[in-house]
Amino acid sequence: MSRFAYLVHLYTATGAVWSFLAILAILEGNYRNALLWLVVATFVDATDGWFARRVRVDLNAPMINGARLDDLVDYLNYVLVPAFLLLHAGLLPGDWRGILVAAAMLISSAMGFSRQDAKTVDYYFTGFPSYWNIVAVYMLVAQWSQTINAIVLLALAVLVFVPIRYVYPSRTPTLQKLTIAFSAVWSLQVVLLILWLDAVPTWLFWSSLAFPAYYTLLSFWLSAQRIHA
Repeated sequence: MSRFAYLVHLYTATGAVWSFLAILAILEGNYRNALLWLVVATFVDATDGWFARRVRVDLNAPMINGARLDDLVDYLNYVLVPAFLLLHAGLLPGDWRGILVAAAMLISSAMGFSRQDAKTVDYYFTGFPSYWNIVAVYMLVAQWSQTINAIVLLALAVLVFVPIRYVYPSRTPTLQKLTIAFSAVWSLQVVLLILWLDAVPTWLFWSSLAFPAYYTLLSFWLSAQRIHA
């Protein structure tokens, strides 16, 4: 069992490889491939926890801190690579202002990942959970102005510090089955957005926003319920 436990840690660590391949794709100007590598990384992140619990990595592979490893890889794929992609793709101002926006993403998420309550015991994320990879997909598709992108990104960077509890899709108990099913459909939509990046159908773009809206409203509602309780 110990062998399998360390293989699960190795599986988690492959996330660093996918982020590296995404960076190479960005440098080539191939943003579609970069996002697809991030999809692979997200799939690993979505599944490694199940494997880890299955083989009890905490007992059978105690030399590796799985939570720390997961955070390191997640920071690369959800924060560093998307920030670099947005800047390289010209979606941020080309001068020092673009660097400042990217820095706000990097610093806020570094602080957010380091919170003692970043993941609560009842399975919520505290503050905006650094879904910068998803933000990057929508900004590439929507092609908003650099100013609008900068405003949105800075607002989200501030929300990292606001102690709103956000749903942990695979673990928050409330409406869990609905959330997982909805997120599965949405994940397919996101892959299609990436594959059709140069010519995304209008119906796909707008329908794909249904899950983010559901996720945000559910998170705000549950967070308000916690405060009231």
